[in-house]
Amino acid sequence: MGELASALDALAAEDLHAMVAPQLLDRSAELVRARNRIDAELARTVRVTDLTQAPEHDGLKTMRSWLRGHARLSPSAAGQLVRNGRVLEHLPAVAAGCAAGEITAEQVSVLAPVVSPENVAAAAEQGVDLAEVDAVLAETAATRQHAHLGRVVHHYLERLDPDGSEPDPTEQRSLRMTKHSDGSLSGAFDLDAVGGEKVQSVLESFVQANRPAGDLRTRAQQLGDALVQWADVTLASGQAPIMRTVKPHVIVLIDVEDLADPSTGPGAADMGFGAVISASRARWLACDGTISRVVMGPDGEVLDHGRSKRIVPPGLRRAVEVQERHCVFAGCEAPTHWCDVHHVQEWVLHEGPTSLENSALLCERHHTKVHHGFRVERQPDGRWRTWRPDGTEILVPAPL
Repeated sequence: MGELASALDALAAEDLHAMVAPQLLDRSAELVRARNRIDAELARTVRVTDLTQAPEHDGLKTMRSWLRGHARLSPSAAGQLVRNGRVLEHLPAVAAGCAAGEITAEQVSVLAPVVSPENVAAAAEQGVDLAEVDAVLAETAATRQHAHLGRVVHHYLERLDPDGSEPDPTEQRSLRMTKHSDGSLSGAFDLDAVGGEKVQSVLESFVQANRPAGDLRTRAQQLGDALVQWADVTLASGQAPIMRTVKPHVIVLIDVEDLADPSTGPGAADMGFGAVISASRARWLACDGTISRVVMGPDGEVLDHGRSKRIVPPGLRRAVEVQERHCVFAGCEAPTHWCDVHHVQEWVLHEGPTSLENSALLCERHHTKVHHGFRVERQPDGRWRTWRPDGTEILVPAPL
């Protein structure tokens, strides 16, 4: 990497105005070739980095989110880079052309549908030699115009599935859920094509960053997060159907001693549908919730049910959203409607005030991180800094 930086420094020092047209054109062609090679190496690195879950070192879930936060790439550019890494892994002839500087990153992105799991499976079922397809695509990309490559890909996909898939029956819609002893849920569902499209559309709208297609475990986790965020937004909007005169909401019952105890307190709180969670998890939920005091007698009778107290009132939340604009965790830009308002100095344990100065906007993932060892802190200039549990700081480039 040092030699590469030195070479770029030498190029930057050259006087372009002293060159004649043929020299400038040759220089441009060579730089395009070099750029293609660097793009190929970057995509290969991103692929391995994503598969090894290296972004977790900086508190992020995917390379797509890391590239957005740490490298300042746009969502589309980060997604394209992640997809390109998968394409190069599955099409070695194309990868060789990229490594030689003959194929551009933009061309590689056009090939992404060819190596989607469903198309790879369809090719295997029909006896298609993907190596031959790879060779044709590599030659087309290296010798033809960009638009021609897209037509070749479209032709291949049409030949792979000329009739299209048959529609699923609309009568069969079911959802099965099983609650386990620790309160966690597992389940399965069956949806027709139209219903499935609706559900996928909503879930995809919540998915911030994609894992490479084919990494099923990580993709399942990503969709699970999206499902919970869907529930969060639905509950927060107040548009869900009324349940026995009360709007649906998450209920947690915990003794005040457990709530104030700084320890983790496993099995200290009961939830509305029967799950048992720790006191620390209850405190996490209470960061941006409503607290109701209920005094019980020795025989379990209710002696007093005090007024509910909104920990973060709507006006303060709006002020925090305007001030922060997105999740303040380093490298994350989750939108405000996906975030909780977190007390930087805990309101229960440290008597932290419910104020603008003591409020941080954190998405669900990073709110959990902060309650499990990570730390965020606002600087006097208003910027936020983030530390890992080991005390090292997560650094991102300073804003321009």
